[in-house]
Amino acid sequence: MALGYRTRKRLALLILIVGLPLYIAVAWGIMGALERPPIWLELVIYVALGLVWALPFKFVFKGVGQPDPDAPPSRDDQLH
Repeated sequence: MALGYRTRKRLALLILIVGLPLYIAVAWGIMGALERPPIWLELVIYVALGLVWALPFKFVFKGVGQPDPDAPPSRDDQLH
């Protein structure tokens, strides 16, 4: 099932506004509960966590910044 452009755009916004802060809070809580690792390892963990959160949502974010492909051409597009 392919998601429409507007659905993907709304879902991406929801993920960024609600999901990402929740993910950060969970990652921060887990890291805070563990004994502090060496700084280099901590940096590697945070960089990995920063990349891993987006992988499942790659299909949602793909093309969201582009104009809607299904929208009819606007009057401005017809003038140029």
